[in-house]
Amino acid sequence: MSEIRNSILELIGETPLLALDNLTEGCDGRILAKVEYFNPGFSKKDRVALEIILEAERAGALSRGQTVVELTSGNMGTGLAIVCRQRGYPFVAVMSKGNSEERARMMRAFGAEVVLVEQCPGSEVGQVSGDDLALVEKRASEITTERDAFRADQFHHAGNMLAHYRHTGPELWRQSNETISGFCDFVGSGGSIAGVATYLKEQRADIKCYVVEPENAAVLGGETVTDPRHSIQGGGYAMADLTFLENVTIDGFLKVSDAAAREATRRLAEKEGIFAGFSSGANVAAAMDLLNGPMRGEVIAVLICDSGLKYLSTDLWP
Repeated sequence: MSEIRNSILELIGETPLLALDNLTEGCDGRILAKVEYFNPGFSKKDRVALEIILEAERAGALSRGQTVVELTSGNMGTGLAIVCRQRGYPFVAVMSKGNSEERARMMRAFGAEVVLVEQCPGSEVGQVSGDDLALVEKRASEITTERDAFRADQFHHAGNMLAHYRHTGPELWRQSNETISGFCDFVGSGGSIAGVATYLKEQRADIKCYVVEPENAAVLGGETVTDPRHSIQGGGYAMADLTFLENVTIDGFLKVSDAAAREATRRLAEKEGIFAGFSSGANVAAAMDLLNGPMRGEVIAVLICDSGLKYLSTDLWP
């Protein structure tokens, strides 16, 4: 088979799986990290963007040349910018000004129109709350109506979960030689935890799957929000009605502080050469807690969700 690819879209998926043996030295057990920044847009959301657009085309929900609109913290927007340009659709990304500016620059470079929405009074740059996200959702809905656009709607479109059920989960299982006994994932839209957990539990019902949330906004775990602001961009927006989780068996809920996510992200770079973002650090911090607690001696899989290059303007990298 030829090694030449005819489209950048053919490079989405089949990302490498790396054992974090330097980081877990001295621990009983292993963490296997799927390095999703090897995707063209440097995040796991490339998979979702491609699956949503292909599903919309198959269903006849997306017309040739029609504008696509989506709310994003940056990663989904980057994936859609790449996919839409290659498939011939104008794309409008709607994002909070609280997200790192590198993301907007990257989406524009890929040909997207980027609409930035002001944060709520009292919000801080780098800390996007549920209230901030509600303003972004409102503007995205308005633009969709104004332009008679297709709303990619990552929080509800089945293509999100299916991307991970059809591809990420099977890749993890195959690449790990079917040794995974646990999976934990920081939740944004819920697509990756739903898709991967569903697939893994079909392979072996006793695989433990955990939701990861910010320490002070662990709504999915049934706790009261004490502070909706956090630094882990791309998720944890205190949205309790995530449709993808409705029929998924979750074995537990884990909380990670900004400080723990930040420290784990920096240790990933120092110990493993993985230059990642906050949510990747949150996943690794949660997996370390599992290895040091209820899953001692087990093999836990995590996603390295995106690249640290998207966080150079934040306090992640002093």
